[in-house]
Amino acid sequence: MAAARPVAAIRPRHPGQPDRGRPEPIPDHGTDVPPPAAMDQPKRILIVEDDADIADVLSLHLRDERYEVVHSADGAEGLRLLEQGGWDALILDLMLPGVDGLEICRRARAMTRYTPIIITSARSSEVHRILGLELGADDYLAKPFSVLELVARVKALLRRVDALARDSRIDAGTLDVAGLAIDPIAREASVDGARIDLTPREFDLLYFFARHPGKVFSRMDLLNAVWGYQHEGYEHTVNTHINRLRAKIEADPAEPVRILTVWGRGYKLAAPGQRDA
Repeated sequence: MAAARPVAAIRPRHPGQPDRGRPEPIPDHGTDVPPPAAMDQPKRILIVEDDADIADVLSLHLRDERYEVVHSADGAEGLRLLEQGGWDALILDLMLPGVDGLEICRRARAMTRYTPIIITSARSSEVHRILGLELGADDYLAKPFSVLELVARVKALLRRVDALARDSRIDAGTLDVAGLAIDPIAREASVDGARIDLTPREFDLLYFFARHPGKVFSRMDLLNAVWGYQHEGYEHTVNTHINRLRAKIEADPAEPVRILTVWGRGYKLAAPGQRDA
């Protein structure tokens, strides 16, 4: 009978630590990037992780799920691969040689194409979790973690992205509400005719509000719908993005008339006739 895949929690290996029970390494296919996947080909996942044990086991399980995986152990090389484009998801460590993970996350969110990001890191403090999420990561998993849980999160994240893409194709027309014009295909937005620059997460949040004008959403509702996973304890990440949106779409962010606070309940985008605080 074939040996079962290792599914125990993965722990970061420290220099000098005995290498007990290390799984057999997967074949090294190099760092050449395969051509962009066609619609009927597997989704492409880039792993930027300098711990070979973690990268090997994670790659093994993702390939078992029919994903195409490319691994880089260096931050600078990982950033170069990311900039070549064509990735469906990025699994990113924070502590990397060359370029650190937070800088890669920041650079990824400055790119035109949106790539979902899951951060995995031994930095498990609340500060690092919040910073990673506010820089635009979609999820954050502290080491040690369960490989099966991470694979499940990858699947959930890709399902959410696919659902948003389908919704965008259905709602192909520009949404006009509360003085806002939002084009889901071009991912562009304007306020009273003036173009505004939004990060991918800010755009997703504004687009979600625009599809449900007048409806109140709690911070957890917004985390689930826009971030795509329950980040319990990090609802204030929503507050940060709301404040950034208000700074871009409100004439006076201190007296908002578009994104309104409903005290004790959450936030809503003012429906026609409701543009008052």
